[in-house]
Amino acid sequence: MLKFLLYAVLALAIGKMAWEWLTDDVSRWITVGLWRLIGDHPWSTVLIAVGALVTFILVVRLLSFLFGAGAGTYAYVGDEEDYSATAGLGEAPDLDVLTFKMKQLAAMSATGFEQACADLLARDGFRSTRRVGGAGDLGVDVTARDLDDRLLILQCKQYKNPVGSGHVQKFNGTARLHHGADVPIMIGLNGFTQPAVDFAAHHDLILMGRPELKQWAHGEHLYDVLGIPSPTE
Repeated sequence: MLKFLLYAVLALAIGKMAWEWLTDDVSRWITVGLWRLIGDHPWSTVLIAVGALVTFILVVRLLSFLFGAGAGTYAYVGDEEDYSATAGLGEAPDLDVLTFKMKQLAAMSATGFEQACADLLARDGFRSTRRVGGAGDLGVDVTARDLDDRLLILQCKQYKNPVGSGHVQKFNGTARLHHGADVPIMIGLNGFTQPAVDFAAHHDLILMGRPELKQWAHGEHLYDVLGIPSPTE
């Protein structure tokens, strides 16, 4: 952040100098030939060019931070291991050590939160990990398969309040019947209401509340967190 602020101050100073120089006689600057301008003011031209380049880079990075990486969005390319997740400023994370803090997960966009869950599955060695959430997803945000080829269906809820029973009931109606899930999991960033927990227990749905999500995000394997027997190798 300090480096960013220094670059910003430098860019503003150069931009101010360039603006004052240009606005002395804008009409004259427009009518003077480009090559004559460069010949008459070589150092000023270089300074303006460098300032413009630095400003452009800063603007691009700022927009990327605000609307992309800073909000937790990810770029998913492949079906299995062949993918790149952009966290921070375009750096692909090492899946062996990929972790998230809870405040990072809370600050992400809904799409970013779903992709973070997909990335954690890939970190844990699940195959064919894919984020499919969106309009008309019918209750599935992320799909993956474990080493026994069991199909995992995840629905990821980033709500500020605990997820209610109605959402769990809808998930129950599509996870197995429509999508054929072997392991249906609903994730609630801030947990679930007691009626939701009771309904899930009655219908053999797996709920991952805040404590379990924190363990998973901090590096533990999904199946260890949820108490699911590991696949045979």
